[in-house]
Amino acid sequence: MAQLWGGRFTKETDKLVYNFNASISFDQKFYKQDIQGSIAHVCMLGKQGILTKEEMQDIVKTLDEICKDVESGKLKITDEYEDIHSFVEANLIDRLGDTGKKLHTGRSRN
Repeated sequence: MAQLWGGRFTKETDKLVYNFNASISFDQKFYKQDIQGSIAHVCMLGKQGILTKEEMQDIVKTLDEICKDVESGKLKITDEYEDIHSFVEANLIDRLGDTGKKLHTGRSRN
């Protein structure tokens, strides 16, 4: 299960706790909006010089591909992910490696 918290725990998180925190079952319908917000964020990072132009373009292109893959059914949103943000970010990192991790730069989920 992909989760954004719990990295310091030594034991696996109980499924009950995971289910309590998970919102993927209802926020998956916002995948387009989440991707659009991520694209806007990445463009800002590029404009500010925090990302290179190439990094920005690679992330935007890959986010567009993720959106198209969800729409075509090639990529399924599953309850393996805690929420839609972790789904998008995990898939971006799977496709881009370290560059994909830069999507989170300057962002807070709090």
